[in-house]
Amino acid sequence: MAEKRKKTSKANNNEATKDRLRSADIEHFKHLLLQKRREILSNVSNIEREALRKSRLDASGDLSSMPIHMADLGTDNFEQEFSLELMDSERRLLVEIEDALARVEGGTYGICEGTGKPISRARLEAQPWARYSVEYARMLEEGRVREG
Repeated sequence: MAEKRKKTSKANNNEATKDRLRSADIEHFKHLLLQKRREILSNVSNIEREALRKSRLDASGDLSSMPIHMADLGTDNFEQEFSLELMDSERRLLVEIEDALARVEGGTYGICEGTGKPISRARLEAQPWARYSVEYARMLEEGRVREG
């Protein structure tokens, strides 16, 4: 019985070692995170610049850009709301990326915060800022476990 436990424990250790990211892998994911961060910062800047441009035209009293019809007002309001929601979403993703970069620096990147087990490489390729393994994220979504 004790020998069977040793073999099982040894197999689990080998599996965990096999799944652990090497330093080259971590550098690869760090590069992906930094690239995504640059992309998001650029997107947010463009959205803000466009929103400010429209606001300046409205504030300057430029009537040529003022909507005349009620439907135009609704469209402008929708576009502004959409832009604000998009910026909020991008900023939340930026926080996730910053947290992932902190995990890289802290040596915990690629480890599920819920289970303590390695996150699969495929998941990290798809979502480099992932905090949880697919299985644990599914449990969170289904309400079987709580975040934190």
